[in-house]
Amino acid sequence: MTLSITSLSNSNNILAIKSSITRDPTQAGKEMDGEQQLSTWEGYVDWRNRPAVKGRHGGMLAASFVLVVEVLENLAYLANASNLVLYLSKFMHFSPSSSANIVTNFMGTAFLLALLGGFLSDAFFSTYLIYLISAAIELVGLLILAIQAHVPSLKPPACDLGNISNPCREADGGKAGMLFAGLYLVALGVGGIKGSLPPHGAEQFDDNTPKGRKQRSTFFNYYVFSLSCGALIAVTFVVWIEDNKGWQWGFGISTASILISIPIFLLGSATYRTKIPTGSPITTIVKVLVAAICNAYKLRNCSNSVMSMATSPSYTTEIGGKEESCSKEMVPRQAPTESLKFLNNAVIDKPFHSALECTVKQVEEVKIVLRILPIFACTIMLNCCLAQLSTFSVQQAATMNTKLGTLKVPPASLPIFPVLFIMILAPTYNHIIIPFTRRTTKTEMGITHLQRIGTGLILSIVAMVVAAFVEIKRKRVAAESGLVHSSEPLPITFLWVALQYLFLGSADLFTLAGLMEFFFTEAPTSMRSLATALSWASLAMGYYLSSVLVSIVNSVTSAYSHHAWLFGNNLNHYRLEKFYWLMCGLSGLNFLHYLLWASRYKYRTASPDN
Repeated sequence: MTLSITSLSNSNNILAIKSSITRDPTQAGKEMDGEQQLSTWEGYVDWRNRPAVKGRHGGMLAASFVLVVEVLENLAYLANASNLVLYLSKFMHFSPSSSANIVTNFMGTAFLLALLGGFLSDAFFSTYLIYLISAAIELVGLLILAIQAHVPSLKPPACDLGNISNPCREADGGKAGMLFAGLYLVALGVGGIKGSLPPHGAEQFDDNTPKGRKQRSTFFNYYVFSLSCGALIAVTFVVWIEDNKGWQWGFGISTASILISIPIFLLGSATYRTKIPTGSPITTIVKVLVAAICNAYKLRNCSNSVMSMATSPSYTTEIGGKEESCSKEMVPRQAPTESLKFLNNAVIDKPFHSALECTVKQVEEVKIVLRILPIFACTIMLNCCLAQLSTFSVQQAATMNTKLGTLKVPPASLPIFPVLFIMILAPTYNHIIIPFTRRTTKTEMGITHLQRIGTGLILSIVAMVVAAFVEIKRKRVAAESGLVHSSEPLPITFLWVALQYLFLGSADLFTLAGLMEFFFTEAPTSMRSLATALSWASLAMGYYLSSVLVSIVNSVTSAYSHHAWLFGNNLNHYRLEKFYWLMCGLSGLNFLHYLLWASRYKYRTASPDN
């Protein structure tokens, strides 16, 4: 049946072509060229660098491969990152604060390198190639870590924290070098994947139709859902394996996961449409900024020379000619928009140098980038709060009773609470909340990107308030039980810490999905991968800011009191509740800063709902 339909279709096509040639060969050729042009995606190719064809490449099927790959990739990454602070303290013998800083620096570097992955995807390679290269790099890093965890001679000797005769020694020399080489190869691979995989999935949808834009919004929601699916397996099964069977098995599972993700990604090759790289977006940004500065300097000198000549009455004719020349130079070839007017100097008729000649399109693209940067900056503090999920919150839970009945829950499995909540909330948001708000507001989006981000910022403030109260309660229990100086578990359930995880997980869902879609939608087409990577760069800077805040707080408090707030091997001696109150205050100020920029922001189109 399929064969006969195909044969009939081919026969009809042949008859149509013959009829066209009989009418007018030239006209028939033009019609065929036009049909071929209409049936391909302009600016996109398939995996063999042939023009991508509408109906064959792109769409939800192609994006589905990306979502499955992200489950495996995030499993491989988060299985280690969520529990790494305990591995560093128990097996590599770093102090709690040093372990926390190593983890935040590692995760920060991984997310910051997403900018490199996004840049290379936009400028020189495709998102398709960058993913494959990055996955191979992460695979090598995980292999190094697995080998070190398996071979005892590659780790510091075992010790007892309470035994003075057998003191614990930190990993140093070649052992530390192997550890950090593996970690930062993983970070490089993760960065490349985070910078290429989300835009690769988002590029599968048509910008020019409401259906395509709605599907793209659905993709970003389910991308966060996929992150959570990988995280669920990582913080339950893999963390249990690491704590009970050994870290070599945990690293081994991560290695197998990233290895399996590569052929799954390749299986979707025939369905992908891949954006053709258009050159370095950084070059365009720098060119426009330099041209605006140089041309402004040139025009100012021109005006100054006219003013100086005006002091002499004998140069009236020359002044008139000079003024006319200056006015001609100041006239732009085209009319750019009025926002960020300083950049309009980049498109004057006679630029400072021919190499600095810019188009109005380039200037407007740079304006878009500059307008989204304040929004990006306002999300860094939220991600600084999220950094606590992988550091102090895990260490808090490790001091508490982690049993649920007869089951002992590893502290690193605490993120299961926000993960499960996200897995429930993401489909609910996409299939119930968004359709309801679309009907209510009569708009395509329902809830704008900036409203989603703002909701996440509010939830992060609430999370820090909850975290401070939970820490006060934990230390009160430690004092009442006489266990302040002991390493024994406190008689208080670790589920108290789960409260802050729920709020931070909700904040992550609203902010990350909203931020990624905001950057991808608002950015110029030539900069989309790099702009989307700003979401991960915000996470990176949040982790770095967390490390900086810990160092500053320790320096200041040790100078003005007998003991630093966040220093030592016993968490019961920390002033962690005061640190959380500090985070809460900084988050509140950051939210006010966000409101200032969000209220002034104008979307690229007349309405964000177009």
